[in-house]
This record gives sequence, structure tokens and C-alpha cells, in this order.
Amino acid sequence: MGDTPGPAGPTTPLLIACALGIEHLALRTGRARAGTAPGPVTVLRTGMGPKAAETAVAKALGEGRAAGAAVIASGFCAGLAPGMHPGDLVVADETRTAGQSDACTGTQLLADALARAVPGRTVHTGPLTGSDHVVRGHERADLRATGAIAVDMESAATLRIALRSGPRPVAAVRVVVDAPEHELVRIGTVRGGISAFRVLRAVLPAFYEWHRSLLLPRR
Repeated sequence: MGDTPGPAGPTTPLLIACALGIEHLALRTGRARAGTAPGPVTVLRTGMGPKAAETAVAKALGEGRAAGAAVIASGFCAGLAPGMHPGDLVVADETRTAGQSDACTGTQLLADALARAVPGRTVHTGPLTGSDHVVRGHERADLRATGAIAVDMESAATLRIALRSGPRPVAAVRVVVDAPEHELVRIGTVRGGISAFRVLRAVLPAFYEWHRSLLLPRR
């Protein structure tokens, strides 16, 4: 699901959307070591929550260098599957919100690129679901029962508004900071947060590889 590249061209820009200041810092500092991007890249901090994400992404795609961009929603997430650990990566094959879903582009290509960019880290692929609040306790199990492997507040909203703004390649990549056996309230939170930050800082080469693949001529 979601492995057929969408419309792209030789000057297609890339918009990477995240919610939090710490996520933005990780992605921005990661650019310094990521090498040359295959096109214009914008790292956008949207603010927290689906409404903020929708507003910021819609504005960015309607103006300036991000108009017509391929879009990646990124940042941290809560893992839903048993055995997940802080620092694991989640690549969505689809995002879900309000009973609807949006397919992602180039899921396997992106997962393979991340495995090379962050060796030793587990990469999970599957549905990423949206929430309007931080998920705790039984909610985690309820969401897992739907087949989702992770949850965050902005990815589904980001991809939904991006696709409403016009056909384009979209993806969602998240780093697990909170998992069933490693909840944020437990001892080890700081260590897990540092691990997730370092992983997020290292993902840009994989994003560029995915972006570069979209620029190749289609047969």
C-alpha cells in the first residue's frame, strides 16, 4: 500500500512538518550533516495538535517556496505495539483520522532508506492514527486493536490537508518516544527522550533519498 510515487517534477520542493520546538531543533540541526538536498527544503514548525497542523501546512503550501511541495510529517509519536522502544522508527503506510485514511507514498523505499540512515534502529511500518490529545492507559490498547501501530496528533491532519491542497507525494515518519512498556511517566524517560532526539536528528538523508526518488522520470 502507498508505494506508487505521486506527481512530482524536477523542481519539486520538500516540506517537512513537525509540531514541537524540540522536533524542529532536531530536524534543523540534522540538515547540517545530511548533505545536499535534491531540491528546496522547508522545515516547518506547525504547533501542537491537528488544528494547528492544518492551519500551518495549508498556509505554507499556498505560498512561497513550499507551494506544490512533497510533504513529510515528522517528529515524535507514541508506539502502540508491544516490544516497541524509544528511538524506534515508524513509517506510515497510511494515516488515519475520523474514520478516514490517506495512503502514503513510497513507504518501503522510505523504510529501507531509514534503515541505512539510522543503522541498528528498528523500523516499523503500518497505519499511523491521529488523536487530538495525549493517549494514555486503555486508549493505547483500544487504538492498537484497530490495527494502528503508533499514534500522534499531527501526522494525519498534515497529510489530509496536504492532499486537499492538490495531488502530491506524502509520507509520515515518526520516532517512538513513548511505548507500552516505556511510558513517559516512568523512570528512563529522559534517556528515552535523548535517544529519540538523536534518531530524529539523523533521518534527513533518508528523507532526501525518498525525495530524490520522486524526481526520477517515470516509465
